[in-house]
Amino acid sequence: MTSHISHWIDGRLSPGTSGRTSPVFNPATGVQTAEVELAGAADIAKAISSAKAAAAGWRRTSLSKRTAVLFKFRELLHARTPELAAIITAEHGKVLSDAAGEIARGLENAEFACGVPQLLKGGFSEQAASGVDVYSIRQPLGVVAGITPFNFPAMVPLWMCANAIACGNAFILKPSEKDPSAALFLAQLWKEAGLPDGVFTVLQGDKEAVDGLLTSPDIAAVSFVGSTPIARYIYETGTAHGKRVQALGGAKNHMVVLPDADIDMAADAAVSAAYGAAGERCMSISVAVAVGDAGDKLVEAIAARLPKLRIGDGADPNSEMGPLISRVHRDKVADYIRQGAEAGATVVVDGRDNDLPKDGYFLGVTLLDHVTPDMSVYTDEIFGPVLCVVRAETYAEAVELVNKHEFGNGVAIYTRDGGAAREFQFEVEAGMVGVNVPIPVPVAYYSFGGWKASLFGDTHMYGPDGIHFYTRGKVVTSRWPDPATSSIDLGFPQTR
Repeated sequence: MTSHISHWIDGRLSPGTSGRTSPVFNPATGVQTAEVELAGAADIAKAISSAKAAAAGWRRTSLSKRTAVLFKFRELLHARTPELAAIITAEHGKVLSDAAGEIARGLENAEFACGVPQLLKGGFSEQAASGVDVYSIRQPLGVVAGITPFNFPAMVPLWMCANAIACGNAFILKPSEKDPSAALFLAQLWKEAGLPDGVFTVLQGDKEAVDGLLTSPDIAAVSFVGSTPIARYIYETGTAHGKRVQALGGAKNHMVVLPDADIDMAADAAVSAAYGAAGERCMSISVAVAVGDAGDKLVEAIAARLPKLRIGDGADPNSEMGPLISRVHRDKVADYIRQGAEAGATVVVDGRDNDLPKDGYFLGVTLLDHVTPDMSVYTDEIFGPVLCVVRAETYAEAVELVNKHEFGNGVAIYTRDGGAAREFQFEVEAGMVGVNVPIPVPVAYYSFGGWKASLFGDTHMYGPDGIHFYTRGKVVTSRWPDPATSSIDLGFPQTR
């Protein structure tokens, strides 16, 4: 029997009115486990109305009371991580340890938001002019929305909602319809933490819900993480309707391996970063750029590690990699492997050749060597367990290769040469750089975001940029003169 997943509006589960639903599957078995509501116009209006009403009161809530809610939410999220991890694994397919790791990184953002009294401190200048003081403040925007992807159903919402709520906004989350239950679990935790009804809303849905949020005059800002074509659409549509938008798009993250690198360490890193979560991470390493004579040694070391990987149901504690999110996506990734082979890449390990359960959406790990920049497996974001190896003769050629790609999300370099590493971070065109770190996702007190076609908008996500995105500045010029000194002066105001 399948369960029914609805919206969360005004602090409670709220059945939809559209009559439209979408199936939710367990990717490990291919069995439908639930159906999720897809919002219609009435549901969207109800969610926005509830959030708008709640925003007015939440904005006036003191920083100390807001912080108390954040601390309580953090405690609940930490204590109930195993429950949430099981929900993520059942709908997304990633292994339990990976789901718990996702929650831990999201938890860091809640912890950062707990410092909101310090983060919202403004500036003050006494006696800027005679008898005049000037000070700056940051105020919430009102109602803001987050549109999040299937691959991180807890972490990415926490990138957004923790800071948005801490800053005094009401937040509407539109999660992926492929794994919607984690969002409802977060909603329940917010309620248990004492967050007023309506400040956190979950609107289940598809493009109709997205467009409803993007075009509503009552939504002040929209955050998005997903593919580049959709990110561009979100940015252009949202800004055309007067909204502040940050839209994070796709990636093709390179790992440059110099000849002096520790090959075993680089191989371990490449395997971990390429195949974790079945490659369904926007920060996965999908291209290893082997410089000089590092190529053969690196390919041999990676290939030797792949047969040892344990692929299976994410709920099995022994599994290291689970299935892909859907049958359609699995088949799409498999077709990329075919395209790579036909284009001339050497298939060192073929993930299509496996004895994994056929009912689930499993695909084995794939290693392609001698990939060239004109191949689709190099140009496109595959979002699956496929690692491409590109050969470069020199360091300069490797950097040029990275910089020419349309995406600029993350990049890594493996070397023992500190000078080369410093030069690399200086000249590489990507928003996040790892030096002997394969997945350089910034800690919560920095900010996450790429360059080029990986980001649309002016600010990165979470951290200091998140506080800036979810607030707007105001400068107050104050004077309390003796009424007896008042006079008319049509000249331009002077401060001297």
